Amino acid sequence: MRTTIFSTPLITPLLRIISIGILKLIGWKARGKVLEHQRFVLIGAPHTSNWDFPLMLLIVLKLRLRVFWMGKHTLFPFPLGWLMKWLGGIPINRTASHNVVNETVRQYRENDELVVLIPPEGTRKKVNQWKTGFYHIANMAQVPILLGYVDAANKEAGIADFFAPTGDLEKDMLEIRRFYANKKGLNAENA
Repeated sequence: MRTTIFSTPLITPLLRIISIGILKLIGWKARGKVLEHQRFVLIGAPHTSNWDFPLMLLIVLKLRLRVFWMGKHTLFPFPLGWLMKWLGGIPINRTASHNVVNETVRQYRENDELVVLIPPEGTRKKVNQWKTGFYHIANMAQVPILLGYVDAANKEAGIADFFAPTGDLEKDMLEIRRFYANKKGLNAENA
């Protein structure tokens, strides 16, 4: 996999120290432990604000995760596309089907370690139903889903539990959503 902000020699450790300092300065806590083997789908919810992205960078750096994240292709304009990719971004054109699920599953099969962060809402706006691509990727690649979260009410963000998909989409989604029921996003009205 390519080098990103989370895996650049010398720069990543420096940014990790800066991230820890910024989190203390703004009064946010990073929850979770450092994970040695990193092979899972990471979901992040609730995704309600543009500020979720810099907060995610700070938390991920502190927790030593090596993450790639999916974002709409319009976030990768020339000449800044290279920066977004260095920040771990994978551009997704949502205007047409591009077999994103199958391509991501293939990447899991070809890499011993891979973490792809996917916001299940698919947008910062209020949605009635989550997208299920993250679930299908994890199920088909036979990797767990790690529940990442933001809870603005308690000024904390991080990673919680692993969830193993059973193949029963409806039942599993209800259980996953139950974890997020008491989490408040930065813009709670968008949750």
